[in-house]
Amino acid sequence: MSSLFRHIPSVDRFLQDLEQDRSLAGLPRQLLKDLVGEFLDLCREEIRAGVVKDESVLTFAILAARAGAYVRARSRPHFRRVINATGVVIHTNLGRSILAEEAVAAVAQGCRHYSNLEMDLDTGLRGSRYAHVEKLLCRLTGAEAGLVVNNNAAAVLLVLDTLAKGREVVVSRGQLVEIGGSFRIPEVMKKSGAVLREVGATNRTHLRDYSEAIGADTAMLMKVHTSNYRIIGFHKEVELPELVALGREKGLATFEDLGSGNLFDFSSYGFMPEPTVQQVLKSGVDVVTFSGDKLLGGPQAGVIIGRREYIERIKKNQLNRALRIDKMTLAALEATLRLYLDPEQARRTVPTLVMITAGPEELRARAGRLRRRLSRALAGLAAVTMKPGFSRVGGGSFPEQDLPTTLVSVAPAGMDVESLRQGLLAADIPVVGRMEDGAFCLDPRTLMDAEFALATEAITAVLADGVK
Repeated sequence: MSSLFRHIPSVDRFLQDLEQDRSLAGLPRQLLKDLVGEFLDLCREEIRAGVVKDESVLTFAILAARAGAYVRARSRPHFRRVINATGVVIHTNLGRSILAEEAVAAVAQGCRHYSNLEMDLDTGLRGSRYAHVEKLLCRLTGAEAGLVVNNNAAAVLLVLDTLAKGREVVVSRGQLVEIGGSFRIPEVMKKSGAVLREVGATNRTHLRDYSEAIGADTAMLMKVHTSNYRIIGFHKEVELPELVALGREKGLATFEDLGSGNLFDFSSYGFMPEPTVQQVLKSGVDVVTFSGDKLLGGPQAGVIIGRREYIERIKKNQLNRALRIDKMTLAALEATLRLYLDPEQARRTVPTLVMITAGPEELRARAGRLRRRLSRALAGLAAVTMKPGFSRVGGGSFPEQDLPTTLVSVAPAGMDVESLRQGLLAADIPVVGRMEDGAFCLDPRTLMDAEFALATEAITAVLADGVK
């Protein structure tokens, strides 16, 4: 065994070889050296375990290829691009919305150069970062004022902390939602210092339930839009205009957490009714919050809009500084909002809207092109077929809405579909799809035409490696 250790080539020999590898250009030398050291430790472990028993497999010519593969695999960034072939448009695990090209360009510009992030160019004095998006938000929604924080949970927390800390907030029991990661409205409210006063039953809440709960300690009436689930059957909830009227009568603020709020009306595309931000504000509600990276199709952000007297109080809350957004988010959000000045332009250019509104015929045609490409590449490796299926909006939006699509199914001939799935997750650019009926399925709704070649290359590599 000891003689085998002596046949392992030196670290320097591998470094000299790998430093000529263009795919590793720019990799810090110390990181490269550390990874080579890890690879050689692995070789030594194989000798100790009896996996390697012959010096012939320890030649540099044989180990160099293994070392290169090892270093490339472990030097990849941990946070990296993946290909979404699941058909879930706003996929939380995969980063939610893809930004429009205009938003990407704005972020690059803001990162590459200094900016007027907090400078008023009219006066040369310090300005507000909210000024970059506040007027746009008001123009698009009809709000009197607005601001943006780092996500919608933060927006809800900030509103409650500012307007209801130490006092009661009346909410329907049927609206005490939980969002991804087990974050729940009651816990967010508790953190804010507000006191939850839940009313009604799980399936039915009446206006009188709110009215009877109002007392000296009541600060606010709150409505939570249940965008990620629906209660059907024997069900009743108080409509927002009724709640607003009750608030006005009792001198109380009204607040709606709209969740995955949207500025685009999807009803003309056959979608189930879903209130837009504009429609909600027309009810007279005082404050509304919603996400920036869901149906809006922008960056992660929590938008707070409404009546000026309340928004100004929220802006002055010291917690606001801890929750504020950075220049990259502001740049992306402003560019995204500008597209909504022309709703049809937004539908054509905001990727989230493009994918959601893609029609069945368009998707079938794109699936056909993908199937033909895969069939040519995977001849003898897999059976490639097409079948009808459904996509999902995702992100807690339109939970009951099935989006008709055409799936491309890859049924491996030389390996099981789970091995194919795992192999695709380990690819240089991982491909995430779904498994149905013993096949790996790709949905063209979220798989862009420009990604067909990449997905085909990854699938071919995994299947070809499996038959070696």
